[in-house]
Amino acid sequence: MTKDSRPRRPSKSWLWLLLLPWIAMIYVPSYNRDEPRLWGFPFFYWYQMLWVLVSAVITALVYFKTRSSGPRSSRGDPS
Repeated sequence: MTKDSRPRRPSKSWLWLLLLPWIAMIYVPSYNRDEPRLWGFPFFYWYQMLWVLVSAVITALVYFKTRSSGPRSSRGDPS
């Protein structure tokens, strides 16, 4: 049996996760309210700030799952 020497291409299906923050933010009436409050902040504000953090985590996850596993280029390497 021979192994395939071609590098595996990462799955592009992970990119669908990037739609979650967009979907969560596009329909404003779903979070346009005052209650529940968190540390005095209305729901409208802390919900959006929570999605900033969640979006960063999702973006990092998608990046690591979709980057190629091939050798890295050494642009700044003088040798």
